[in-house]
Amino acid sequence: MGDRRFECRSVIVTGAGHGIGQAYAEAFAREGASVTIADIDGAAAEAAAKRIDGALAVATDVADEASVQAMVAAAVDRFGGVDVLVNNAGLHMGQYNLTSTLPLEDWRRLFDVNVFGCVLCARYCRQPMIQRGGGVILNQSSNSSYLGVGAYSISKLALNGLTLSLAQELAADNIRVVGIAPGMVGSDAVLSRLEDVHKQAVLGGQLVKRWGRLEDLIGMVLLLCSGEASFMTGQTVTVDGGFVKRI
Repeated sequence: MGDRRFECRSVIVTGAGHGIGQAYAEAFAREGASVTIADIDGAAAEAAAKRIDGALAVATDVADEASVQAMVAAAVDRFGGVDVLVNNAGLHMGQYNLTSTLPLEDWRRLFDVNVFGCVLCARYCRQPMIQRGGGVILNQSSNSSYLGVGAYSISKLALNGLTLSLAQELAADNIRVVGIAPGMVGSDAVLSRLEDVHKQAVLGGQLVKRWGRLEDLIGMVLLLCSGEASFMTGQTVTVDGGFVKRI
């Protein structure tokens, strides 16, 4: 299947032991990629890797520089380099919706993972990408980055800024840097926890009157990381059914 978009490409997806990250990893594999599944939960990474032929699982704390360096080195050793990095690992929900009352240590942990972890992964993937003639870094943001709801939103707004800054810094290396800012994905698990009033608020605020699907995100991620988006960098694309209205 020579027409698959990521044939002979090495792709790292962080936070891919479960959920959206795992779905991304499986989608890249279907498109021909050799996939490295990085997750702080090593057992989850191993289990996810068993679902993908030839995938590499690496227990990785993206907030720890030595751990990130070792993960990238393992990917390079197994697959010969890195072509695509998907910075998906992140903290969210619960106390991270707070702002002034969130303890400072929680603020620091949130930024260590959601922002600085992406910096570290980009730092250590840069040289392997240069050696392959370039690459793509995709940062997983959120539409809440434009909504100002707590510390989580602020971390994702910072990540949008990082996407632009890295795009400018790495352009000379032929490395594109893009982001995706999803809205709510209406999975069974999410909908079962959501009160009716919140469901009505989300659907009422969207212009597309249906729940977001994992496939909506996967399609955009594959597009942004492929040659079809080769003239695009420094942008974060909102995929939320039109919930956020901005020019």
